[in-house]
Amino acid sequence: MNSAIRKARRFEREAHEILSKHEASTSRAYLLDDTYKKLSGLSLDQDQLIRQALRCVESKLFRAAHILAWTAYMDLIQNKLGLDSFKKVNALRPTWKIKTVENFWEKTNEFQIIETCKKLKLITEQERRMLQSYLTKRNWCAHPSNFYPDYNQTLGYVTDILKNMEKIQKRSYP
Repeated sequence: MNSAIRKARRFEREAHEILSKHEASTSRAYLLDDTYKKLSGLSLDQDQLIRQALRCVESKLFRAAHILAWTAYMDLIQNKLGLDSFKKVNALRPTWKIKTVENFWEKTNEFQIIETCKKLKLITEQERRMLQSYLTKRNWCAHPSNFYPDYNQTLGYVTDILKNMEKIQKRSYP
């Protein structure tokens, strides 16, 4: 590739980085493109949920994007906890008696799942607190509230969810 083309592409990347910081800029799509590139390693369901969340961001459906990103994260958690057919979960929470993924959602709520992940050492205490705040934001988006996230908040939420998904994927369990 000749020098002029390399310089032009570098200029374009740098211009997008600078312009994407402005709320009304069309260069915001540049940030979304970067987020789309981070989807490798997800299950098909998780990939589709995150892609739908990003399409919601593109369409300015910010509350919906929060809900979809959180759903992708919880899909990853349920799959991770189910790797041993929920044996560790049932040992920790014997009253739950979980046998299937469907059964998992009937017997638990998401705050309890986060607490269980902490007790099973799948997440740290700092991650537990952070995930509880993410769940609270998801709840604000899913139910009547005065929370109306903007582009920056929503893209940050989706990106943070993706980063946390990458961490969980790399951890050994059971």
